[in-house]
Amino acid sequence: MPILPFQHLRCPLDGGRLQPKGSSLCCPVGHSFDLASQGYVHLLPVQQKRSRDPGDSKDMVAARRRFLNGGAYAPIATALAHASLKGLPDDGVLSCLDAGCGEGYYLRQLAEAAGATQTLEILGLDISKWAVIAAARQDRRPGWVVGSNANLPVVSATLDRVLCLFGFPVYSEFARVLKRGGRLLQVDAGPDHLRELRALIYPSLKPERTKESALPDGFAHHATDTVRFELALHSTEQIADLLAMTPHLHRATAEGRARAAALTALTVTVDVRLTQFERV
Repeated sequence: MPILPFQHLRCPLDGGRLQPKGSSLCCPVGHSFDLASQGYVHLLPVQQKRSRDPGDSKDMVAARRRFLNGGAYAPIATALAHASLKGLPDDGVLSCLDAGCGEGYYLRQLAEAAGATQTLEILGLDISKWAVIAAARQDRRPGWVVGSNANLPVVSATLDRVLCLFGFPVYSEFARVLKRGGRLLQVDAGPDHLRELRALIYPSLKPERTKESALPDGFAHHATDTVRFELALHSTEQIADLLAMTPHLHRATAEGRARAAALTALTVTVDVRLTQFERV
């Protein structure tokens, strides 16, 4: 499947379309952003940062890379790729952003699932420079940028799909960059997701909230599917990587982390919701 260079980046400072100029991307006003040797571009101005080194740490990214590359969440990637490509003509072009791409696993799986004659124009964005560097090192074909969901460096109404997995959705920005009829595919933890791990590291589990989420402005609900399966972890290292790539690592008690570190095997329930919204 062909992967085209992503053509719809915009300046995070003034919104002008970015164009290649030597080893940089430049907007009409003259703002310039260098292409890093690792294969990505940094489009998160210092005034838009909330901390000096935002997003996942280098260690968290490494844990996620090991865990996902082992295939543990392959059923989620398969469901996401199928939903993303459904309805695309065999000779069509799909323009897609992974907003909060981490180390790029799900975009790489989407590329693998595309047909031989389907063409992708894909961009991975994350606020963590460590995640984007890891993504670019594994596959340089997609575009990779350090940026924020709160101010997507993407030209308005240019995307067919936006993916947001276990991340921080900014619906107003997602609506802005999607074409009319384009879709947002959002993956969130279900009520039983990693229940066995959570029971181990917390003194007690909070009751699941049943509150209905409001429909985001600019979107219509298209479909909701559940991806649920049992996942057997067979080593202390695999359990540690799963814990390290989730917010639970920092929320758990010291006693809970010690209990997890003592395990050599654990079976957990993976329970996620894949919700599709259509831009109206």
